[in-house]
Amino acid sequence: MLERLSSVEEKYEELNRLLADPEVVADYTKVQQYAKEQSVMREVVELAREYREVMREMAELREMLRSENDTEILAMAKQEQSELEEKQEVVEQKLRLALVPKDPNDDKNVIIEIRAGTGGEEAGLFASNLYRMYSRLAQRLSWKLEVIDSNSTGIGGIKEITFQVRGDQAYSKLKHESGVHRVQRVPTTESSGRIHTSAATVAVLPEAEEVDIEISQEDLQIDIYHASGHGGQNVQKVATAVRITHIPTGVVTTCQDERSQHKNKEKALAVLRSRLLAAEIEKQQQEIVDARRSQVGSGDRSERVRTYNFPQGRITDHRIGLTSYNLEQVLDGDLMEFIEALVQEEQARKLENASL
Repeated sequence: MLERLSSVEEKYEELNRLLADPEVVADYTKVQQYAKEQSVMREVVELAREYREVMREMAELREMLRSENDTEILAMAKQEQSELEEKQEVVEQKLRLALVPKDPNDDKNVIIEIRAGTGGEEAGLFASNLYRMYSRLAQRLSWKLEVIDSNSTGIGGIKEITFQVRGDQAYSKLKHESGVHRVQRVPTTESSGRIHTSAATVAVLPEAEEVDIEISQEDLQIDIYHASGHGGQNVQKVATAVRITHIPTGVVTTCQDERSQHKNKEKALAVLRSRLLAAEIEKQQQEIVDARRSQVGSGDRSERVRTYNFPQGRITDHRIGLTSYNLEQVLDGDLMEFIEALVQEEQARKLENASL
């Protein structure tokens, strides 16, 4: 491990030199690239220095124990040695985790797509609940949320909605939300009190920057049309809604939430880049190209990652077997118990794979 740490530290110092080079400073793209690389390494470098300091103190104590005869000083040294050994174990564990390759998208903002699945009108209402849940989570974490495109059911539900979330490590915290979310509750229209089961799909895509995905204008078909969503008669006077088709892949994105055609185009392009990046990630992992389909499946109730049971006030994440009876609080955005548990499970899995 010490050899690997030395290699990381050398690379870190090399990046320090590059970021101080006037030629590099003049190139904004390179500065971004090197600064991002350095940021990823910083935790490892700081832990490596702490680890070496602990090892140095341990060596000094061992030397003292060999040469000291005073029983009182020996007792104090042995106590300090015991504390240092515990500290060494903690730092080693942190280092092992820090050295595991991280998801390069963890620091990115996200594009989230929620779609009503099986269950008719009740599925649309549940999709609306999920959107509110993520909106409240964003507020709690001081993240910025912007709707890109939406299609409502007209009774307070959502057929589908696409929105952007900007915030510190948004993707690392939200990526595990991808999948089929299932709800069990008695619909307001159900006179007999029978519990219905319906579902909505959630796809969390890392927001791609222009440096991540290059898109040729020749590969785009851009259509401008009149918005059909909220906004009243004013929306219909000027065609501002934008539909972008990526000809090589057939991926289509739309945005009609803004009154400005330019802003709608920017948002639609952001979604397009993110979808193409997600597809490229899946391709590199030799999985299916369609990132969204791989994340959410068919939308069938049986393909669920989490179940929200209203009669019992219970929410269960089936991937890690975590159950909570704080359903109302979770739907109000108090999701951190599930987010942290899923992140810990991912880290434990990576550590296990790294040690094999």
